[in-house]
Amino acid sequence: MIVAHPDDETLGAGVLLSRSPDPWIVHATDGAPRDPAFVARGFSGTPEEYSAVRRRELEAAMALAGIGPERLRCLGIADQEAVFELPRLVRELIAVIQETAPGIVLTHAYEGGHPDHDAVALAVRLAVDLLPEPPEIFEVPLYHAGMVIGEFLAGPGEIVRLEMSNEDRDLKRRMIDCFETQRETLAAFLPPRDEAFRPAPVYDFTKPPHEGELQYELWGFGMTGERWRKEATRLASALHLLLFDV
Repeated sequence: MIVAHPDDETLGAGVLLSRSPDPWIVHATDGAPRDPAFVARGFSGTPEEYSAVRRRELEAAMALAGIGPERLRCLGIADQEAVFELPRLVRELIAVIQETAPGIVLTHAYEGGHPDHDAVALAVRLAVDLLPEPPEIFEVPLYHAGMVIGEFLAGPGEIVRLEMSNEDRDLKRRMIDCFETQRETLAAFLPPRDEAFRPAPVYDFTKPPHEGELQYELWGFGMTGERWRKEATRLASALHLLLFDV
């Protein structure tokens, strides 16, 4: 599973991961934004200290799912800056996919919820398309404009839902509770919903994922959809990786 931030894996596929026999989880960012306005209220340390806290939260959540820290990779990009690191992100994802040789890569849907989520969706597509024996890409929804949670935007492909038992829901709640710095944000994901997956479409990343404002525009991030698409196109072109519409 390749995601943007510590907690994305739990929100999108915590129960599935707990049932998976041989999972690897890669985080593009360390979850620590440079802008203090986006750090958890009450935290007063450095970005490095915040990153370390988020790592401990991640390891605690994954321990509940039976996944050890040796299965967790972090590429160390700053929160909200994944699109600016697209060339490095693609190179490192190619390396880790070749090393771990998965049959399936699970990642974010292109839905305009968070710029890092969209950057990871793009980077995974670029990386996989460059491999001689590419794994299948499946995607998970997290949220899109209006904080619609756990539902895909309209698109092709059959949606598969993992219907959770009461025990599954209790496990996922306890996993979510491990992310104490994110408690306020993650309250919107409780009670846990059934997990949803579908084959990732070949998106045209030069176009917005939906009409109207994106969720991160509504939140007032220092990134707009227009700027994100311009940066993504520029950096992919610089690497001769412009595979948006194939």
